[in-house]
Amino acid sequence: MVAYEGQVNFKSAGFGGGDGLLAGMKQRATGEGLSLMEASGSGVVYFAHNAAETTIIEMNGETLQVESQQLMVLNGNLQTNVTFAGVRGATAGQGLFTTTVTGHGQIALLSQGGPLIHLEVSPQYPLVVDPDAFVCARGALSQSFVTDVSWRSALGQGGGEAFSLRWDGTGVVSIQPAER
Repeated sequence: MVAYEGQVNFKSAGFGGGDGLLAGMKQRATGEGLSLMEASGSGVVYFAHNAAETTIIEMNGETLQVESQQLMVLNGNLQTNVTFAGVRGATAGQGLFTTTVTGHGQIALLSQGGPLIHLEVSPQYPLVVDPDAFVCARGALSQSFVTDVSWRSALGQGGGEAFSLRWDGTGVVSIQPAER
C-alpha cells in the first residue's frame, strides 16, 4: 500500500489470505512465502512495488498457478494454496513449490521490464519459456522440464538457456519481459 483515501482498516491476513495455522505451516515447510495484508472498509487503496508493472486478471472459478513474488493483490472470493511445482522451481532457484489462486475475483500481478506478455498454448503449439521470466499459467496445461545441457554449455560455449519450461495443452502462460 502506498496511499489510501477514505475509511480503510488494515490487518495481517496471515499466510494465504487468512487460511489459518495449517496454511502457515505448509508455506513455512515448503519455503513458498506468501504473507498477505487485508484491507477492509470504504475508500480507495493504491498499491505499488518497486516501480513494477501491474496487470489485473479476472478470475472466474479457474485456478491460476503463480510465482508468489509476482502476486501483489487479491480481491473477491479467492483462495490461495501451495502446490508442488516440480523441477521448474528448483531450476529457477525458487524452490519446488508454487502458489495457486482459485475462485472468483481479481488478482494483481507484478512484472519487471514492462507489462506481462500473455502467450496462448494449444495442442498444436506447445510453448517453451525461460523459468526466470515465468509469472503465471492457467488452463488445462501440463508442464515439463526441458534441458539443453551439453558438453559445449558445460564449457561455457552454449548458445541458449540450459533449462526451460515446456507447456502443453490448452491455456495461457504469462511471462515478464525480464529475467529474475
